[in-house]
Amino acid sequence: MSDMTFERMIQQMTPTIYESLKQAVSLRKWPDGRRLSEEQTELCLEAVMRYEAEHNVPENERVGYLGSSGCGSDKNDSEDSITWVN
Repeated sequence: MSDMTFERMIQQMTPTIYESLKQAVSLRKWPDGRRLSEEQTELCLEAVMRYEAEHNVPENERVGYLGSSGCGSDKNDSEDSITWVN
């Protein structure tokens, strides 16, 4: 996919398409159940991340957000946990 076409796609992406791509990346499946290829996963993830950056999606709602506590390695707690945000 050319950069110009990809840029235009990001600019024209609706919130519904964004949510659909976000879910597809999360499940590694399209809504009809077909598995995403490695290339499709990468392109969808890049599109989701670019959409989030260009549309000022709050940081705590973005793909991969872990929060201020990081991954738990800084804590002295005996149990580490990760909160998944969709």
